[in-house]
Amino acid sequence: MDKNIEKLKDIINSSSNIVFFGGAGVSTASGLRDFKGENGLYKDSYDKPTEYYLSSKCFYKEPEVFYKFYKDNMNTLNVEPNIIHYYLTKLENSGKLKAIITQNIDGLHQKAGSKNVLEIHGTTYSNHCLECGKCYNAEYVFNSADIPRCSCGGIIKPDVVLYGEMLPESYSLASSYIYDAETLIVAGTSLTVEPACSLVRLFTGKNLVIINIQPTQYDDIANLVIHDKMENVIKKIKDNNK
Repeated sequence: MDKNIEKLKDIINSSSNIVFFGGAGVSTASGLRDFKGENGLYKDSYDKPTEYYLSSKCFYKEPEVFYKFYKDNMNTLNVEPNIIHYYLTKLENSGKLKAIITQNIDGLHQKAGSKNVLEIHGTTYSNHCLECGKCYNAEYVFNSADIPRCSCGGIIKPDVVLYGEMLPESYSLASSYIYDAETLIVAGTSLTVEPACSLVRLFTGKNLVIINIQPTQYDDIANLVIHDKMENVIKKIKDNNK
């Protein structure tokens, strides 16, 4: 029996205030590509750096270029949650998990039924007109031709945090949840993107758990480190419960 899995189970079972902090590796089990992984978007060849296509500079300077990349790579309307999302929903319903903090913009946690989800990089499921402020859903944006426009004629902008933009109010709330948490489980993130990865430094609780395929800069301060995919970890937890 895997000692790390047993230790993780003990931590979860004994904790009453858990916060989960996840990155792109949480959604790859649903078939989505991550950014910096072996087959990530950053490995593709483009005329300009990948970051440019998801930057505020690209959106305002070349909205047609932005939306071509955005629609090709960020559309999750037909993507379903995976074992990770459903496990976290179950953990939230049990009362143990107090908040899910995600760097992802795909809305899969909500699709799985989770309620207290703090999307510190925003979400593709919320959009607004830059001229009049009218709100639009993801279906309208992704199914529109070329640049999605409002009924007033203004360009519609996704409520996602583009490179060069400030983080939303949910970042401050996420900071509070992490600071107050007894257990922080970090999974599916390389913890290299600032300022989001700095959230880990705010944790003062009892158990810091890091689950990621590759080592992270915070492994040496964690109580438990598992170098594996999060979906594999959850499968092992379930297998041990049988």
